[in-house]
Amino acid sequence: MPTIDLVEALRDEFRDPEFAAGYLGAALEDGGVEAFLVALRNVVRATGGMTDVAQRAMLGRESLYKALTETGNPAFRTVETVLEAVGVRLAFAPAAGRAAHGVAAPV
Repeated sequence: MPTIDLVEALRDEFRDPEFAAGYLGAALEDGGVEAFLVALRNVVRATGGMTDVAQRAMLGRESLYKALTETGNPAFRTVETVLEAVGVRLAFAPAAGRAAHGVAAPV
């Protein structure tokens, strides 16, 4: 039985920012940072490829490849600019079951 490349099979879906955002969020929540980086790499491949997204994010292509490996350790700014380049942004929600006692908002 032939294997199907995930990115090829879901290419159109990954190009939809709403789908991509849900996919990336699920990867981070269910699999942690390593899974998130693989998922982000999949979205990047589907939305123009490493070279195109690196240019849109104003990053070097090789730096982007390195950042999006399973063992990559990209800076927060790098993740933010790559997400922007593929049409997704970060959003935050309170952690389930955790109260924010004694946490002051930044001034």
